[in-house]
Amino acid sequence: MSRDTTTPQHHRFHTESGLSGTRLDKFLALKVPDVSRTRLKELILAGNVSVNGQVCTQPKTKIKANQEICLTIPPPRPSKILPTKMDLHVLYEDEDLIAINKPPGLVVHPGAGNPENTLVHGLLHHCGNLSGIGGEIRPGIVHRIDKDTSGIILVAKNDRAHQGLASLFKNRQVKKSYIALIHGRFEDSQGLINLPIGRHRIKRTKMAIDESRGKEAITRFKVKKDLFASQVLEVGLVTGRTHQIRVHMAHLGHPLLGDKTYGGPSFIDLPGKERLEIPRQMLHAAKIQINHPLKRDLTLNLVADIPEDMKHVMDTLAKAAQDQTG
Repeated sequence: MSRDTTTPQHHRFHTESGLSGTRLDKFLALKVPDVSRTRLKELILAGNVSVNGQVCTQPKTKIKANQEICLTIPPPRPSKILPTKMDLHVLYEDEDLIAINKPPGLVVHPGAGNPENTLVHGLLHHCGNLSGIGGEIRPGIVHRIDKDTSGIILVAKNDRAHQGLASLFKNRQVKKSYIALIHGRFEDSQGLINLPIGRHRIKRTKMAIDESRGKEAITRFKVKKDLFASQVLEVGLVTGRTHQIRVHMAHLGHPLLGDKTYGGPSFIDLPGKERLEIPRQMLHAAKIQINHPLKRDLTLNLVADIPEDMKHVMDTLAKAAQDQTG
């Protein structure tokens, strides 16, 4: 159950001798685990914490034994984003977490060029019990998938779940599996790609392999099926860099079908005179295995069915491959 989001929360603590010398922000993080340390620092700086009746605005202040520390947490600010009714495909939901099978074409978070009708707008309408995350009533999004990529996205409903989810992703404790359709074919049935990725030095909206300044990026793949002029891959991410699968595949000469940004074809000429249009980049976040961020004895194994547009491309190319071999 979410807490009251209309009135301030007041906390009062007496410091124990065993914690003498602990930073004020760290002490409060131990006492109020539902609030992130970043948010607690903000509250201290804003004058919402007192030590022995005196306002303290220094997060690094060392506490002493037998002090009274008071913390006031203002009610979270209402989101500036207007809730929008949206038909969301919910794969899992409880009081802390929700998993959505995002359709292709839906932007996750509002931004330049996409101020309305994003997944966040839909979540604000769907989740009537969101509590404050970072001081604002909003869904906690730790990972994103591109507008034209479909599949599973996990979202926290409160600050504590948001912290736990972020920690799981940071420590690589989330197993993610994608289905990708690539142009051309790999000779090997499986492989590991370990090539660092950074921002493209000229086209800043793109990413690129960058041996000198890029961050570690590791992708595993298995060939699941040969198609006409392409393959179906099951792809696992060891790291989670922006556009990682798209950049790695393009660099190896096998861009995703429909990925115009990284050189993937937007159509394929089939045997005869038929042409198959590729509506988007053929990438789908199909599976996630994760321990629940707050219920560690609960393991979630989430699966999202491949969307119809991707199924159509796969089926058409499979038939073309069969026709070609006779």
